[in-house]
Amino acid sequence: MRSPSRSASAKNFSREIDAEFAAFADDHATTVGIKTRVRDTNVIPSEPWLNRTAVGVGLTSFFSDWSHEVATTILPAFLASLGAGPGWLGIIEGTSDGLSSVAKLAAGHYTDRLARRKPLVLAGYVLSTLGTGALAFAANAGHVLLARSTAWLGRGARTPGRKALLAAAVPPQAYGRAFGFERMMDTLGAIVAPLTALLLLRQTSHNYRHVLLWTLLPGVLAVACFGLLVRERTVVSRSRASFLAGLGELPPSFRRFLLAVGIFGLGDFAHTLLILYATKALTPKLGLTAASSVAIGLYLLHNAFYAAFAYIGGWLGDRIKRHTLVLAGGYAMAGVMALLLLAGARSYPLLGLVFLLGGMYVGVEEAMEDSIAARFVPMSQHGMAFGTLAAVNAVGDFASSLMVGLLWTSYSPSVAFGLAAILFLTGTILALRLR
Repeated sequence: MRSPSRSASAKNFSREIDAEFAAFADDHATTVGIKTRVRDTNVIPSEPWLNRTAVGVGLTSFFSDWSHEVATTILPAFLASLGAGPGWLGIIEGTSDGLSSVAKLAAGHYTDRLARRKPLVLAGYVLSTLGTGALAFAANAGHVLLARSTAWLGRGARTPGRKALLAAAVPPQAYGRAFGFERMMDTLGAIVAPLTALLLLRQTSHNYRHVLLWTLLPGVLAVACFGLLVRERTVVSRSRASFLAGLGELPPSFRRFLLAVGIFGLGDFAHTLLILYATKALTPKLGLTAASSVAIGLYLLHNAFYAAFAYIGGWLGDRIKRHTLVLAGGYAMAGVMALLLLAGARSYPLLGLVFLLGGMYVGVEEAMEDSIAARFVPMSQHGMAFGTLAAVNAVGDFASSLMVGLLWTSYSPSVAFGLAAILFLTGTILALRLR
């Protein structure tokens, strides 16, 4: 990772490169191998990519994910203490995810029409923090549903604008590193959160309400980091198109990109199913308790590689002329993982490889999908682009986990993971054809 401090000569060289790129973009030429109409709505940053805004967005994602992942970790047990079972958990998570998806799509359109995006994003972080903290005061499952839905509504509303602000704050040739850094920081929050939850449960004698109140601390830090560190770049013109017209104005290259994302996403099942698979595979050898512990340890390994490869994937994307090849490589890793599961991976080395590949491909996928979306679409439409991308991914997340779970239950794990492998490899082929 490059340090934000550079020598004077390096800074001058960077400014020269940025100036050349600005002139290049003004002639509507290609940006690092991908044709993108930049127009005169950009203010091309002349400072290093790891600037105040990029660091602020990264820290915000770290603290925010730390906050809501602590709540997610203890949510099943908290619901059980309120007398609510798995049915309520499914209703709560399904409703929250659905609202978040709708909010992302709507906010993506709306944020492109605003003179300033930052207040909307900041309001989203405030809403998420308050909604998560409000879980501590829930007296029944209905209250949990309301609080969780509020938090996820804020989460959806803030996402497209945050990504648009980050894209505007860094040079296009550094999109991969910038989005990879943000995803890495977000994942580090997800790694720290379960460990924090275990520590707090121990310190509070399993007082779930006290633990949920504690989530306000990292939540407030997220709001503070975003409010104090993130600066908004000037965008001269904003989109005035209606929602449907805005969708229609997205470039054809972006629509082809969404097709690849959507096909891949239909196979991209929730990785909690990997934990279930490993637990079932190891139980005959170790017993249920030990197998569960090993599976959770493998998932921590998965998250560590996820965090690392979010940045590595973005770094590679900035250095390879055809950025889409890096995305295709990430998709291909998912295909290999699914094929290993199809073959019935049960030994420690193969299970370790499955979780390692799972973390690697998710890191590359998330960093590259965001950076490629930013390159394919003019800056004035970044909100709509990120909102649409998030909605497509959300539909895929829901459909894939439901499909794999049902096929696993009705037929066998081989059938479920075999179909996932076909979708992963189809997505890889479509990604290879992107220009």
